[in-house]
Amino acid sequence: MNLAQLAHQLGNRLQQPLPGAAAHEMMQATPVGTLRPRFNHAAPPKPGSVLILLYESNGKIKFPLTKRPDYVGAHGGQISLPGGKAELNETYKQTALRECEEEIGILPGTINIIGRLSDYFVLPSNYLIVPVVAYTSATPDFHLQAAEVDSVLNADLDELLREDAVHTKEILAAKTYRMLAPHFLIEGEVVWGATAMMLNELRMIVRPLLQG
Repeated sequence: MNLAQLAHQLGNRLQQPLPGAAAHEMMQATPVGTLRPRFNHAAPPKPGSVLILLYESNGKIKFPLTKRPDYVGAHGGQISLPGGKAELNETYKQTALRECEEEIGILPGTINIIGRLSDYFVLPSNYLIVPVVAYTSATPDFHLQAAEVDSVLNADLDELLREDAVHTKEILAAKTYRMLAPHFLIEGEVVWGATAMMLNELRMIVRPLLQG
């Protein structure tokens, strides 16, 4: 199945009920030992969006992931989807497109929105994220915002869809908390947490389309 065919089928599928929490729970990390993170947010969640941008390269369907700089904090050094916080009066689509342009330099006019996955609440940072699924007909030429993006991973959709794509290992979250984390291995990087949960929903949706 080529990208145009997948985009068409995926657009139809995303209008139907989504697996949501069932997909997210499969990739939920669990604490190891007695030291556990505590999060007490008095403010309501901040709205945000991320973009799963499908494109073709050398006959493969891929999508970009960003590696954050290794700063001190909950998400330092982690692998993420392009995205971030919504600005005032932005729609979730506008946020996803703007953030993708700012972080990795893909112009909104080259991107076609397919649909959206289930909202996901990121507890450590108190964000309510809308994952937007889109595609571009051109192979992207990435231009990175150095303050937010250390490098780009060109994730292979076929690898994400493999039967044995999910691994589990103990990691050290925020350089402090031991967690047993289901994850995907993408270009040698461990993709876990919120990003893995959102990607697992895409995985659960796309696999039946290709098998059918």
